[in-house]
Amino acid sequence: MTTALTLTAGNGPGGVPVLTAAGEIDMSNAESFAAALSAAVPPEGGTLVVDLTGVEYLDSAGLAALFRHADRIEVVAGPLLTPLLSISGLADLTTVRAG
Repeated sequence: MTTALTLTAGNGPGGVPVLTAAGEIDMSNAESFAAALSAAVPPEGGTLVVDLTGVEYLDSAGLAALFRHADRIEVVAGPLLTPLLSISGLADLTTVRAG
């Protein structure tokens, strides 16, 4: 059984924008994830923190959404996703840190 995706946008310390995702990101909801990313990226050149520590599954559709914004995001991931983000090459394009 899949875990529903929840997306929460807000601000972290110092007012840094944060998009927190929890559940599973796959082709059934990657469009919603991509739209939330696009909406949360600051328009004036700032960086969005994408917190994926609550994500249990991320497929290629979710990765593609992250790659589209690699120049404007920083990703926080748990031990399950960190190797995937490294192997996919995303960690070469943006900051990926353990959360």
